[in-house]
Amino acid sequence: MDSWASVGGLTDVAGLRVGHARLHGERALSGTTVVLAPEGGAVAAVDVRGGGPGTRETDALDPSNLVDRIDAVVLTGGSAYGLEAAGGVMAWLEERDRGVRVGPAPGQVVPVVPAACVFDLGRGGDWRARPDAATGRAAVEAAAATEPYAPVECGNVGAGTGAVAGGLRGGIGTAGTVLAGSGVTVAALVVVNAVGSPFDPSTGVLYGAYGDPVFAADGAPGRPAHPAPDVHAAALLRLAQARERSRTPLMNTTLVVVGTDAKLTRAEARKVAGAAHDGIARAIRPAHLLNDGDTVFALATGARPLARGREPLALNPVLAAAGEVVARSIVRAVLAAESLSGPGGDFPSYRGLYGTLPGLRGT
Repeated sequence: MDSWASVGGLTDVAGLRVGHARLHGERALSGTTVVLAPEGGAVAAVDVRGGGPGTRETDALDPSNLVDRIDAVVLTGGSAYGLEAAGGVMAWLEERDRGVRVGPAPGQVVPVVPAACVFDLGRGGDWRARPDAATGRAAVEAAAATEPYAPVECGNVGAGTGAVAGGLRGGIGTAGTVLAGSGVTVAALVVVNAVGSPFDPSTGVLYGAYGDPVFAADGAPGRPAHPAPDVHAAALLRLAQARERSRTPLMNTTLVVVGTDAKLTRAEARKVAGAAHDGIARAIRPAHLLNDGDTVFALATGARPLARGREPLALNPVLAAAGEVVARSIVRAVLAAESLSGPGGDFPSYRGLYGTLPGLRGT
């Protein structure tokens, strides 16, 4: 497990569990990640802003529709083919009598499992290597087997196995925070697979590290480490060469699950999902393009009521934190990724290009 797996993340929200599964095979480079809600489910919403999304059951999350709670969210590789992974998660939930009850007998339920996919077809060299129902079942079983608050493995795992961002190797990242005063936890898990770049081409600094004291340089909050000019020039040249050698189309997507233990309505959860997109735009530039499918899910477990009666703007700190933890999750995903060169393309990692910069430490 990568050292970045020990940082706070989505499983800081009590009851949420995360499991990964990947395809096996020499030329397979894809997988699935499942976020499993606690028994009884979680209030859920979605906000889609990319121009090329691949999703399933997102209409069910509209606040005007019937479904009140969901039991799992599936994030998967394989483009639209990979959405089949949600079927394996549905079957696992059905066997445990979890879902929308449609009859009195045990098992007479219909699990509502929203899902979204990233484009990673052919990145391992085999265009037909993509997740299916068995991959989804393996991921949800992995999630169910974890202990409460278990650290989330980051990097090139699950849906981030074949992820690429701006020519760099992408992956899974996660981060969380606890709001002062209310004690509400807000956390995110991100699959970074973007058309845009996660780092500033003029400096080499990760966009999401600007202004973030977690990634401060030399003890100076908010001032991330800048690579030496010669290191940065060499990195840009190496990345340009890698892009020329890559053989797969520039079709991408960044996926996010934001979780909180705040008690939210479905409309409020949708507002949180929308605010979380700010974190994508802060850490990846450009974002929300036609060949991205950027999608954010929000899950609220409801353990901590917000003081709406005394403070009508009580949701604001949750909205602000959602963008913050998404940006930080993107940084951690990029730092956890490992370089790969194979039959599907050449994908250097950020740390492979720049080494371990002293200002990029996750504490």
